[in-house]
Amino acid sequence: MSLTGSWNINIATPIGTQSATLELTENEGVVEGMAKGDAETTPLITPALNGNRLTWKQSITKPMRLNLTFDVTIDGDTLTGTSKAGMLPSSKVTGMRVIESGQQI
Repeated sequence: MSLTGSWNINIATPIGTQSATLELTENEGVVEGMAKGDAETTPLITPALNGNRLTWKQSITKPMRLNLTFDVTIDGDTLTGTSKAGMLPSSKVTGMRVIESGQQI
């Protein structure tokens, strides 16, 4: 399973659904990536793939300053999981891989 590519994700947060695009690459087990939202682009911190489970941390400043921890499971061209921001409750994360033509599957 390759996770390399673009993924459109939605995070159901207490302040409403937040959307972002993940740009992921994997080379010989090393995962790197960036998350692009409406307001900013941030690098993924310590992304790790274990089987089909992808985890990473991310620091954002918009819509508010938060340190996020993501834990998602990839199943083909979809992903599901959670994002946690400090003491706040976990938020549901869903996403789909973007196909080459720029449209989602």
